[in-house]
Amino acid sequence: MSWGILKSMMTSDSRVPRSAAAFGLRIDPTGTHLSSTLKLEELRALLARPPAPATEDNYKVAIVDQNLLGKPTASARRITFERLRELYALDPDLLVFRALDDLWDADVNAQPMISLLCSTARDPILRAITPFVLRLPTGTPVRTHELAEEAEHQFPGKFVASSRERLGRNVSSSWEKAGLLSGRRTRRRAKPQACATSLAYALLLGDLCGKRGQALFMTLWTAMLDAPIHELKELAIVASRQGWIEYRASGDVVEVSFRHLMRDQGEPAS
Repeated sequence: MSWGILKSMMTSDSRVPRSAAAFGLRIDPTGTHLSSTLKLEELRALLARPPAPATEDNYKVAIVDQNLLGKPTASARRITFERLRELYALDPDLLVFRALDDLWDADVNAQPMISLLCSTARDPILRAITPFVLRLPTGTPVRTHELAEEAEHQFPGKFVASSRERLGRNVSSSWEKAGLLSGRRTRRRAKPQACATSLAYALLLGDLCGKRGQALFMTLWTAMLDAPIHELKELAIVASRQGWIEYRASGDVVEVSFRHLMRDQGEPAS
């Protein structure tokens, strides 16, 4: 089977089961990217100096009351906290954030993609339009109006024209930060850097959505890494050696588990 066919299979369905909401994935079509991008630099600054203990309330105190991120006004501080919470949960009781936090410092090169993976899990509108860009060949121009049109296609009549255009700009910016696009004036489809830690996080998200075994390597999340399955499996071996996952493969039989990332929680039932 060709890589193009596999990629189409990976990106054909961006729906998330309602059971995944218990882990922090968001289901109903709200969209943080209508008003924000990834806020990657803010997330990096926040996780470089996390509060102790690192609870959702203490993250709010650090951002809003202590102005850890250096925002100029009280309103900007509150909005920044709300957007970061929408994108990343900022709650260690939710697995999407705790696993991100676990993996964050392991490889700085993986941070942009991990942040995009988490944001895509948390922003259903971003998730719905992501397959559009993943199917494009490398080097294809990606224009804001095309993303606006895709949003209208996915959610007919939901947005006014100005909101669609703003959504397109914000999504384009987030994809550029994570490596799915490149360029400033004209953005083009690019190949992001796939890392063992971002692969571990992508596999975890697939598991939380009910995928198991070989199917974990054929999800929206792994498609966002834009690497052939054999390369993803090589990264899985590295991630297993690093202790982030447990990966075993024999022929077509593949087993992946997440004892460390799911500690004290148990894994979803098969």
